[in-house]
Amino acid sequence: MTEERERRPETPAEAEGTTGLFTALGKMLKLLRERKGLTQKEFGQLVGYGPDAVSAMERGVRVPRPELLEKADEILDAGGLLKQAIPEVKEAMKRARTRHPEWYRGYAVLEAEAVELHHYSNHAVHGLLQTEDHARAVFAKRRPFLSEETIEKRVLDRLSRQQIFDRWPPPAVSYVLEEVVLDRPIGGKQVHAEQLRRLLSVSSMRNVEIQVMPTRVEEHPSLDSAFNLLTPKGHSQVAYTEAQGFPNLITDAEEVRKIADRYGIMRAMALPPRESRALIEQKLEAL
Repeated sequence: MTEERERRPETPAEAEGTTGLFTALGKMLKLLRERKGLTQKEFGQLVGYGPDAVSAMERGVRVPRPELLEKADEILDAGGLLKQAIPEVKEAMKRARTRHPEWYRGYAVLEAEAVELHHYSNHAVHGLLQTEDHARAVFAKRRPFLSEETIEKRVLDRLSRQQIFDRWPPPAVSYVLEEVVLDRPIGGKQVHAEQLRRLLSVSSMRNVEIQVMPTRVEEHPSLDSAFNLLTPKGHSQVAYTEAQGFPNLITDAEEVRKIADRYGIMRAMALPPRESRALIEQKLEAL
């Protein structure tokens, strides 16, 4: 079983062979932007993305969506060069949603198409919230050690999943984070500070609520493990857990109901979103 797992593609991006496509697109975007004399921030304002997202796309660690390529082609006077890549990007995104490695496929499809996502994190920042440097630090500490190539591919895969925040209409998303998640400086002080800023940025989105479970709370209904709750469009809610690399997609209605019940109680016990933001800001200022 171990040898079989080691032979499997490390990430959906690797499995689909799309890494080269996104890297090449990123290089073209950067070259055209610089020729136009625009900074990443200025270009981002024109296409509706932040400078961090533009940087990630130019480095090939974030997929440039078809609608962005449409705008960018005109803004950067690309003469149709970027538009020519749209069919390949759409096909790559479609394959990524439907042909992930078997161990990840079910959850990845549900996450990409979910209309609601709810997450409880007890010791780590959830993947959809992680910055690039935070994700890289997490993978670099894995045991047994991962190769540099594998680390970069896993970072690419993790960041590409975050495009769920760019969807329209957006899904309803909520998080309950244990306070200890905000205190562990993974990657060092600078990386941790940027991660806290990322949490504040995401929490400002209209469709996202982040709540912190204070360490002072003596007990709550889910002291055993983290979990995700997802509601795919047109389907019933499901739950997902993962421990030591072993995933578990839960579809039994009664078992999902129990987890959803725990999550509802935990949200009532955690700090409200506004107070949670204030706590994150305090921790950022204290660094």
